[in-house]
Amino acid sequence: MIPLKDDNPTRTVPYVNYGIIALNVLIFGYMLTLVPQENERFVQHYSVVPSVFFSRAGLERPAYYLNIISSMFLHGGLFHLGGNMLFLWVFGDNIEDYLGHARYILFYLLCGTASVVAQGVMSSGSDLPMLGASGAISGVLGAYILLYPRAGVWTFFFFIFFFQVIKVPAVFILGLWIVLQFINGFFSISSGVGGVAWFAHIGGFFSGVVLILLLKRRNIYSRLA
Repeated sequence: MIPLKDDNPTRTVPYVNYGIIALNVLIFGYMLTLVPQENERFVQHYSVVPSVFFSRAGLERPAYYLNIISSMFLHGGLFHLGGNMLFLWVFGDNIEDYLGHARYILFYLLCGTASVVAQGVMSSGSDLPMLGASGAISGVLGAYILLYPRAGVWTFFFFIFFFQVIKVPAVFILGLWIVLQFINGFFSISSGVGGVAWFAHIGGFFSGVVLILLLKRRNIYSRLA
């Protein structure tokens, strides 16, 4: 299922969300201009490598930890970028509207940081670079399911040759999404095969749930009644 839009209006223009999307697209566009060797060096320089992150080499280079932020704006391909930006476009505006622009920036970066740490803990010996906005966006999804569980989400549903656009509650599509992250994360441990940072998604999601409670500016329970 692919979310297309929600029926949850906002009162403010989500300038920060638009800016984050634009920055991700611009950086990806720049990466496309690089030859393969340059692109590989660029990724290695600005992403997070777990084996370095949790090593003495990382501790001896404090500036390396700025890569936690830069890695959130790198993507490994068009589908990686497109999927992330679609989810951010659909769900991010409401979280920015709820928190305000400044709190949303803080929220987004903290969720992304938590996701990097979560994945790093689960793969501390890995030399594969971690990159992508999915961890931070997972935090947005965690906040959304808590704040707006009954919001309608227009979703492209497909199964083999059957496809249709239907409206489903946010709690259904986002609840199914986090369940799939747990399932895939479990099988990634069992098989030992990496590639997708499933635990970054899980860590980001639950950090979003916790942070939206800490950063709330009005009684959340009135929104859930």
